Amino acid sequence: MTDRKTDPAVQAALNYHRFPKPGKLEVRATKPLANGRDLARAYSPGVAEACIEIKADPDTARDYTARGNLVAVVTNGTAVLGLGNIGALASKPVMEGKAVLFKKFANIDCFDIEVNESDPVKLAEIVASLEPTFGAINLEDIKAPDCFIVEELCRKKMNIPVFHDDQHGTAIVVGAAATNALRVADKKIEDIKIVSTGGGAAGIACLNMLVALGAKRENIWLCDIAGLVHEGREEEMTPQKAAFAQKSDKRTLDEVIEGADLFLGLSGPGVLKPEMVKKMAGPPIIFALANPTPEIMPDDARAVAPDAIIATGRSDYPNQVNNVLCFPFIFRGALDVGATEINEEMKIACVEGIAKLARASSSAEAAAAYQGEKMVFGADYLIPKPFDPRLQAIVASAVAKAAIDSGVATRPVADMDAYKADLDSSVFRSAMLMRRVFEAAKSAERRIAFAEGEDERVLHAAHAMIDEGVDQPILIGRPEVVETRLERLGLPIRPGKDFEIVNPENDPRYRDYWETYHKLMARRGVTPDLARAIIRTNTTAIGAVMVHRGEAESLICGTFGQYLWHLKYLEEVLGSNDLHPVGALSLMIMESGPIFIADTQVHPNPTAEQVAEAAIGAARHVGRFGIVPKVALCSHSQFGNLETESGRKMRAAMAILDSEKRGFLYEGEMHADAALDPDLRARILPESRFEGAANVLVFANADAASGVRNILKVAAGGLEVGPILMGMGNRCHIVTPSITARGLLNMAALAGTPVAHYG
Repeated sequence: MTDRKTDPAVQAALNYHRFPKPGKLEVRATKPLANGRDLARAYSPGVAEACIEIKADPDTARDYTARGNLVAVVTNGTAVLGLGNIGALASKPVMEGKAVLFKKFANIDCFDIEVNESDPVKLAEIVASLEPTFGAINLEDIKAPDCFIVEELCRKKMNIPVFHDDQHGTAIVVGAAATNALRVADKKIEDIKIVSTGGGAAGIACLNMLVALGAKRENIWLCDIAGLVHEGREEEMTPQKAAFAQKSDKRTLDEVIEGADLFLGLSGPGVLKPEMVKKMAGPPIIFALANPTPEIMPDDARAVAPDAIIATGRSDYPNQVNNVLCFPFIFRGALDVGATEINEEMKIACVEGIAKLARASSSAEAAAAYQGEKMVFGADYLIPKPFDPRLQAIVASAVAKAAIDSGVATRPVADMDAYKADLDSSVFRSAMLMRRVFEAAKSAERRIAFAEGEDERVLHAAHAMIDEGVDQPILIGRPEVVETRLERLGLPIRPGKDFEIVNPENDPRYRDYWETYHKLMARRGVTPDLARAIIRTNTTAIGAVMVHRGEAESLICGTFGQYLWHLKYLEEVLGSNDLHPVGALSLMIMESGPIFIADTQVHPNPTAEQVAEAAIGAARHVGRFGIVPKVALCSHSQFGNLETESGRKMRAAMAILDSEKRGFLYEGEMHADAALDPDLRARILPESRFEGAANVLVFANADAASGVRNILKVAAGGLEVGPILMGMGNRCHIVTPSITARGLLNMAALAGTPVAHYG
């Protein structure tokens, strides 16, 4: 047995909790407190105004305090998973962890509250007294049957949601897994025999959920440490168990397992034996959820029943029944509509949302988080992965709608589609800014070619384009490779059916393409043989020729390779007197708002004319996002105080911009901090040309622009959209190898929409 004191895994876990500061939580202010004015508003006398409003209308507490997005995780530590009755204080790391999950998955603020009280009635009184502080209560790790008492009393006394996650969270995820397992097994819930072990809080809640989904009580056989729960039994009985008592002379699990369709285990290790699995109806559905060691190991079950459909509570096997699939999102939906409780309708909506998502194709984000796992609906993929970002919008909106429909919502959502979009925007930070672009893309119906059509990120992006109705993808790649990867990724789209594919090794248009390329390049040193070789091997050149011939409206390339290498072919094929690369524009989505950076890629050391062009192009593209551009020309020099190369260049660029009337605001040359801090700028130059912070930073060279872009992305947590290639009429864009599938989808939408006419 490993010594805990020397076990590296133990030390790593302890270090995680201890460093760089103890614990997993801290409290941060959401309002500034930098001067006397802020202090007067945050505390006396300004705080009184909020108090008066809440006194007059208690519902406004949601508007003036954090209560509407604040959940309490409450425990007395009497039934901590895998550890038992360890007491309130020792349970604190678990409760902090639960709070972290709330924040990570649903952006819900959370206080963990550990209470030294073993009497369930007194514990319920303590919890109920906390109602003014919180928008909802999550009860956690309270032993049965005390948990039933605490929850029932709190629900009666409180007018906010009270949810015992050990019961209902587990039941919801089990319900979703069972729904899909029965679909895979081609069985109906009303016809199946269910055998369950463990009569604790989670076990009883799961059985009640299965009944709510259509299972018949007479078909449910519950066993616990004393054997079958049967009529007349007195040992180890509770009212909750008695509801499932069978009228039978059978007494053991081995006796009742015969012909069972579903085994539900929430008991202990090794309870279900392989010889018992043999007695089950095929294909047997086995939910062995004891942790860390299940009732039967999946390999042992499959040794006697190869077709078994298995779920466990462990992350190292498929189909982990994990409450994080449920509790953040059911609370998110409940809080957003001001629900007074979490009722059965909301729980079933949660079940249906989770089950439906697993039947959909996997998201690119989930695939990236679980690399190497095949996430295709079936026996080994019954429920989605916790890091699937679609969970929030799908599940929370389903819960919110159920709350509204069942009459427990005090703040009903008027537009459910807009609500789902808002939920998406909280997960995908680009969603809010990109919403306008996506709406335009849906009406434009442009064909977007992808040069690296075999790339898995491209395949996910193409699927999302088809699924969301954003333009028509054309993939350049070998069909057999594309087919194999689509199959492995579990994406339902297929070449020739859902999208066009161009095979660089064998396409009937090959001759037309190389002849087109040769005609364009014949007087630039390209021979027919070289043209043939390029069009056989260079997918960027192929895509550019497609756009030139009108067979696609735009090309996206660059998921691998160097930016300027791709640019060379795009400029050769698609450049003209009217179209030439002006610069690369990167949108950085920051917590404080969007910032556009130019030129990050095209001109290493641009001239004043090229800087002016980049500023004009940036203003046009910023307008696509519904943002009024405020362009700052950035330099080490500030409003003429230095005679440096960049200062002279930016002053010359300002003169060029001043030579004509422009439809956007611009200012320079200045430091980046003066561009972003209007107070600082006002002290330096009171007569600045625009108020507020700049949202477009144009730099004097690519080193500076690219450096700022990377710092904002890595050190400041910015999310990049782009880079957008300016000056090429939206006919082509070059991304960078670090781009995600979501980034490619964003670029496809940008490639499919017109550019606003600023400048």
